Amino acid sequence: METVLSSATGSISKLSSFTILLLFLFSCSTFTPTEAYDALDPTGNITIKWDVISWTPDGYVAVVTMFNFQQYRHIQAPGWTLGWTWAKKEVIWSMMGAQTTEQGDCSKYKGNIPHCCKKDPIVVDLLPGTPYNQQIANCCKGGVMNSWMQDPSNAASSFQVSVGAAGTTNKTVRVPKNFTLKAPGPGYTCGPAKIVKPTKFVSADKRRITQAMMTWNVTCTYSQFLAQKTPTCCVSLSSFYNDTIVNCPTCTCGCQNNITEPGSCVSKTSPYLASAVSGPGKSSNTPLLQCTSHMCPVRVHWHVKLNYKEYWRVKVTITNFNYRMNYTQWNLVVQHPNFDNLTQLFSFNYKSLTPYAGLNDTAMLYGVKFYNDFLSEAGPLGNVQSELLFRKDASTFTFEKGWAFPRRIYFNGDNCVMPPPDAYPWLPNTGVRPVIYVLQPVMTILASIIFLWAYM
Repeated sequence: METVLSSATGSISKLSSFTILLLFLFSCSTFTPTEAYDALDPTGNITIKWDVISWTPDGYVAVVTMFNFQQYRHIQAPGWTLGWTWAKKEVIWSMMGAQTTEQGDCSKYKGNIPHCCKKDPIVVDLLPGTPYNQQIANCCKGGVMNSWMQDPSNAASSFQVSVGAAGTTNKTVRVPKNFTLKAPGPGYTCGPAKIVKPTKFVSADKRRITQAMMTWNVTCTYSQFLAQKTPTCCVSLSSFYNDTIVNCPTCTCGCQNNITEPGSCVSKTSPYLASAVSGPGKSSNTPLLQCTSHMCPVRVHWHVKLNYKEYWRVKVTITNFNYRMNYTQWNLVVQHPNFDNLTQLFSFNYKSLTPYAGLNDTAMLYGVKFYNDFLSEAGPLGNVQSELLFRKDASTFTFEKGWAFPRRIYFNGDNCVMPPPDAYPWLPNTGVRPVIYVLQPVMTILASIIFLWAYM
């Protein structure tokens, strides 16, 4: 009886080990990592600096400045929304360069009514055209902030706030907590406020330096996984040496489903296109996409166009499929090993990104001001394009195994979905496409099963 029980226990133990191994292999092959860390911009963040510049009888006056230290991710219209929770019972007496969205309950105040009495105020930027007596430097852009590398002169936003019912010294002031930043939707996570050395200010003639009474910083970082549930762009590929056009994978950003979500997309040949675009969702900026197999708002197409003796040429086309969205000062980040030998670029601007010393394989491409820095909504004008000329490096250049195609592409800071490597256009003389990419998971599982049973 003991022998039978021992044998049964051993079999169950072996079966459990086998089951756990299979589950582990399955999870490794099906789940993908989230984009909580940006390898191409490892130090990118938005820093909120809160400078107390003077004391008042019941509080202080502060200048709050947001710096967008992200290399290529900017904040588009309708702009940023900043929130926090007061540590005590503070109120906002007045603001310049911004305003709170709600006043809250200020019924206990007589005569001079505060601007906001909420425990958790929400602040938005003022719009362009605000009267000068309500402005301060770097305000009133509708909450729009450009990326640090593309346009550093417009990568900051400021407002002034007069706080009451607060401390009046460095020891009695309490920093706000629970900072939130929407830009304009979710995606940013803010850390706690940290008191730092007071900011120093240099006068216009550079002959005098003053400093804040007190300063604290808040750092906010971006996660594409938190920003949206589905991707926002995809990549398609083609080449001169193969007739195959590799489209974006089907249902990359969603699937057409007019049963559960009627009106989520519209055909470009539909007779009701004009009425659909100007429908009730227009005022709320609800996306209206052109019906496609991938259902992505933006597609980037990379075409290997020509091959010369010492150079090779690529054409890049960005297409907007959203009828209710245009992109001002868009940018494209592309990773490819031949960017260290980029010779000429037509109709796009170029800046090299070097997140790691000695590695020059990433470029930021963006439009020429007043020419093509505006990507219009879906339609005949909803695309921009350019061509890139690369010089060949004899030690690395090849058209084999998809080397000529990018490793990674970002549009406006969001990672675009690439086609699977085994779908890339292959050279005609390579014969039948390798199937190692398809067989690799199966071979791994079979090898693991054989290894497991060999030692059971």
